[in-house]
Amino acid sequence: MQPVLILEPSGLVHTPLLAVPGLGPVPLQFSASGPHKPLSRTRSEPLPQSPRALHPHLLQQQQHSAQLLERLKQQTHLGKLMSKSSEKPRLRQIPSEDMDSEEVGPSAGDAHQGRVRAESQRELENQEEQLNLQHTLILNQQLQQLRRQTAHMETLAVPMMLGAAHRPLSRTQSSPASTSLTLPDKALPLTTAPEPPQSQPRFTTGLVYDSQMLKHQCTCGDNSSHPEHAGRIQSIWSRLQERGLRGQCESIRGRKATLEELQSVHTERHVLLYGTNPLNRLKLDNRKLAGILSQRMFVMLPCGGVGVDNDTIWNEMHTSTASRMAAGSVTELAFRVAKGELKNGFAVVRPPGHHADPSNPMGFCFFNSVAIAAKQLQQKLSASKILIVDWDVHHGNGTQEIFYNDPSVLYVSLHRYDNGNFFPGSGGPAEVGSGAGEGFNVNVAWTGGLEPPMGDAEYLAAFRTVVMPIAQEFSPDVVLVSSGFDAAEGHPAPLGGYKVTAKCFGFLTRQLMALAGGRVVLALEGGHDLTAICDASEACVSALLGLEIWNDIMSGKLCHNLVQSVNCEISVSGQYWSSLKPLMGTVGQSFLGAQRKDCEETDTVNAMASLSVGVLTNKSLVDEPMEHDEDSL
Repeated sequence: MQPVLILEPSGLVHTPLLAVPGLGPVPLQFSASGPHKPLSRTRSEPLPQSPRALHPHLLQQQQHSAQLLERLKQQTHLGKLMSKSSEKPRLRQIPSEDMDSEEVGPSAGDAHQGRVRAESQRELENQEEQLNLQHTLILNQQLQQLRRQTAHMETLAVPMMLGAAHRPLSRTQSSPASTSLTLPDKALPLTTAPEPPQSQPRFTTGLVYDSQMLKHQCTCGDNSSHPEHAGRIQSIWSRLQERGLRGQCESIRGRKATLEELQSVHTERHVLLYGTNPLNRLKLDNRKLAGILSQRMFVMLPCGGVGVDNDTIWNEMHTSTASRMAAGSVTELAFRVAKGELKNGFAVVRPPGHHADPSNPMGFCFFNSVAIAAKQLQQKLSASKILIVDWDVHHGNGTQEIFYNDPSVLYVSLHRYDNGNFFPGSGGPAEVGSGAGEGFNVNVAWTGGLEPPMGDAEYLAAFRTVVMPIAQEFSPDVVLVSSGFDAAEGHPAPLGGYKVTAKCFGFLTRQLMALAGGRVVLALEGGHDLTAICDASEACVSALLGLEIWNDIMSGKLCHNLVQSVNCEISVSGQYWSSLKPLMGTVGQSFLGAQRKDCEETDTVNAMASLSVGVLTNKSLVDEPMEHDEDSL
């Protein structure tokens, strides 16, 4: 290995100076033992009161500076000699699980070594030149310093300001210098340097994103024929930056889900098939992999690329990493929110996940990120009740299957169904769960096609009459949202065809924040019109931050298809959730209309209660004199 010499001049070339009003720059004194440690003073002596007391101190400073410069020159000369010595060959780095294909290769390592050697040599040459200049500067500064200090000794007690290169002094006791100034009761701050960034996350909305998810692309190189492409999350991330929302949030680092986390939801075969690439397979059992990899089946896509089905592309080098990064990032964000480190969160991830079942990828999905996050919350944080709301326009068949028997996870989906004629064809209202999980699977299955298409009024009515009453009765510990935006206006009929606005998604987010103490995590699923998904993401993050959202979406008229779909669901789920039955007759009302009616009913009840109290009060006033008369007799 090439010897590495850490030179002391690198930290001492630019001598930090004390800025004292009335005096010139005074160089700090360094000990002969090397770079100093941060000062921690619990007691300081009074400053010198006369030039005679100060003169020996300055002479001592000059001696130390001369010794220091001589030692630095010797070390610089030694560094040059060592840099010319022969180098032993470096060991080539072994590919690891976290490395992508372009990060491994001899050319990258050789170029890096050459740059390091060239930079080291340039640095040593520059340091020698700077030392000569610095020596001259220090001598001139010390001569000027002695003259100024002799002429202005009365101003030595002014608080000193340390440069940015030093940490603030920690002084718990100080002997005041002779001065005519009135010192404040509290010690003045000893530094103007900016405070270091906080290591603890702010209690605010968390955002997670990682550029590795951009590499999941079809080998054909043409994204125009693939609705699920890297531009989706790239556009959303840029929009949040442009609007200033990223600065108000806490950006957390994404991570890859481990194979064990993936297997909490998916089979081992599925995880090894789609969670490994040629690089990280080096760490796995080749005998086990050989039998599984022989079962792989891919299809040739019309674009010339490869897919696991007709629309779900596969990139041998990058798809597994991107899919695991999406699942791990959602899980990490959910953990931060569940533990109270963050208020809520939004995960800008791809590929999506809610169509992936335990053993099959489909619909652009490989690993069910939201389901994996829910399982990890159950297993590692002992979350007893988790609500998953899925407002993607397509039914989350994978999520439903994973938790179909689990009463600790309530799955509620709002999706286009059309009597099973819209992808993926599942999610009918009669699919309520089985075994112990019966009643904990709720499907608001829209019917009637696009005549007319569903919009804000329908989604708000479904939330008011189905989603929120069941959710409040369930009382979850955490809320996870499969936040697909393909129901937003701008998507053609094959991909959605609905007319939900961005403001509506923001308003739905705000309603969910009333649950679980506000612990809500949104994870991007579908949505392929870039303008629509950027608008919707912006609205949802704004809602998570508590920013105002206009209420002009709550008075729209509802279509007949909504009443039919929601009443059907209420009649089914009402057998398991008592909170639904009183709302059966209000489905046809707009959100604002129902809200006004609730207010009127509340006012009526309060008025009746006040009348009852008034009657009781008058009766007691009549009775009291009679009791008084009896006492007087």
